[in-house]
Amino acid sequence: MKTRRLGTSGPLISAIGYGAMSFTDFYGTTDESQSHAVLAAALDEGITHIDTSNAYGPHRSEAAIGSFLAKQGNRRHDLFSIATKAGITKDPDTGARTYNNSAAHLEAELDGSLARLGVDRVDLFYVHRRDAATPIEEVTETLAGLIRKGKIGGFGYSEIAPSSLRRANAVHPVMAVQSEYSLAVRYPELGLVQTTAELGTALVAFSPVGRSLLTDKPHSAEKAAELPFLKVNPRFQEPNLSANIAAGEAFRRLAADMGTSAAALSIAWLLHQGEHVIPIPGTRSPEHLRQHCEGARLDLDAAALAAIDAALPVGWAHGDRYSVAQWDGPEKYC
Repeated sequence: MKTRRLGTSGPLISAIGYGAMSFTDFYGTTDESQSHAVLAAALDEGITHIDTSNAYGPHRSEAAIGSFLAKQGNRRHDLFSIATKAGITKDPDTGARTYNNSAAHLEAELDGSLARLGVDRVDLFYVHRRDAATPIEEVTETLAGLIRKGKIGGFGYSEIAPSSLRRANAVHPVMAVQSEYSLAVRYPELGLVQTTAELGTALVAFSPVGRSLLTDKPHSAEKAAELPFLKVNPRFQEPNLSANIAAGEAFRRLAADMGTSAAALSIAWLLHQGEHVIPIPGTRSPEHLRQHCEGARLDLDAAALAAIDAALPVGWAHGDRYSVAQWDGPEKYC
C-alpha cells in the first residue's frame, strides 16, 4: 500500500483509510464479528488509518474498534492511526441535533472515545460539525491544548469552508479537513482542494464511491428505501436515482474495459487529485474493501483521466447531495 502524510507533520498513513461509520447499521445491519472481519482485511491490505466518531452508533463504531484492538495484545498500539470526532449532540428535550464546540464538551467526549477505543491518544481528532456560535479561533485554541496534554497528535475539522480553514490555521496548523469528495461530489474543487494543498492540510474524502453510485452495483430504489439516510436523500429518490444509475453506465463500462471495478477506478481518480487527498471508503464487506484497495494500486495517465471526465463530466449527478435537513451543519462556501 502506498502512503501519504496526514498534514505536514502528522504520521505517514496508507494512501486510503477506512471509514468506520459502516460499523453501525447506517448502511445496513452489521455486528461486531463482521466489523472485526473488515478490520482484519484492512490489515491484510495494508490500511493503517481508521476514521470513526463518537456519533457513529452512537459509540458503536468506536467500541467495535476497541474490542478488535483489545484482541491484538502488544501490537494494538502499532496497527492503526486512529481518527475520531466530537461536536454533534442532541437536545435532551426535543432530540434534535445540535452542536457543541465548547472546551469542556470536546475534552469530555474525547475522553469517552479514548476509553471506548482502549488507547491513551489518537493521532487525529476532528470537530465533527462547527458550532457557529463559537469562534473557530477559540475552538482551535482548545484543540491545540489537547495536543499539549498528549491526548491527540493533531486535529481537524469536518465539512468546513476554506475561509474557516484559513482562520483556524492562522492559530495553529490544521492537520486535516474532512469533506465528501468524489466523482459525484466535486464541490471541494471550488476552493477546498486548493486551500488544503496550499496550507499543507490533508483533505480526507469521505463517501468516495458516491454512497454506491460509483460502484458496479448502485443501490436500487428498494435498497435505498430501507436506509434512513438514503431514503430522504435527493440523489436516491426518483426520478433522480434512475437518472443517476443510467448516467453512471458509461463509467462502469470504462472501468470494465480497463480491467478493474468502478469502485477501484473511483478511488484511483481521487488519489490523482492531489498528494494530500486521502479517501476513506467504508464498507461492511471485506471483498468490497479489497476492491477499494485495488484503486490505490492503479496508475492513471492523462488519457485515462480524460476518459473518466468524459464518462462523468462535472455536474452529471441528478439531485443535491443532501436534503434540506441533511445540510444542517456543513458549511456552504459557493
